[in-house]
Amino acid sequence: MTRTSDSLSSSSSLSDSFCDLYAHEGKPRLVFATSNAHKISELTAILSQALGGALIDGIARMSDFNAPDPIEDGTSFEENACLKARALVAWTGLPAIADDSGLAVEVMGGAPGIFSARWAGRHGDDAANLDLLLAQLSDVPQRHRRASFVCAAALVLPDGREFVERGEVKGMLTRERRGDAGFGYDPIFIPDGYEVTTAQMSAEQKNAISHRSIAFQALVPAILQAMELSARE
Repeated sequence: MTRTSDSLSSSSSLSDSFCDLYAHEGKPRLVFATSNAHKISELTAILSQALGGALIDGIARMSDFNAPDPIEDGTSFEENACLKARALVAWTGLPAIADDSGLAVEVMGGAPGIFSARWAGRHGDDAANLDLLLAQLSDVPQRHRRASFVCAAALVLPDGREFVERGEVKGMLTRERRGDAGFGYDPIFIPDGYEVTTAQMSAEQKNAISHRSIAFQALVPAILQAMELSARE
């Protein structure tokens, strides 16, 4: 879903032109609207493949600007992603990208959903969130343990334009943790077509199929255009 009618230029031509501009000025042209170290690591790896090293160097972090964490009071992944990006645009004056993501369990009506990161009460407590969810699903038979990882990726520009893309990966939930990689609900999520959880995959394997990768890959053309326009200002 893209909230603009502007056409986008080709990714390769934008990438080449921005590399020239960035090499000349060396200034950040876009900001990650997250302070989550795991997300920053994943996004850097995902976008590095599409944008290249020079372009990644042009993306700053929230911490570079001492920006406060935005209030996430939206009612959907898309709304929360836009809220985060808008807040950072207002703080920095630069284009910002953000995501909101979580786990949607079918038998729970889509919960934890947008509350995934604070399902047990404290934001970012992965162990407590997993323990609570597994307890809530303890009596649910395997055939009803369907779930999806969902990600909404947003790009907001200083001129008010917004681009939003959604990525989703369907799978099944295990009854116990498996694997030590990843974060969040990765240790209990087996994507369709696989026999291992996303916490048992290498970072490269996970990033090739993840909900976050699907959403941000779709957003790449808009990101490239935004970085080029920012570099020319």
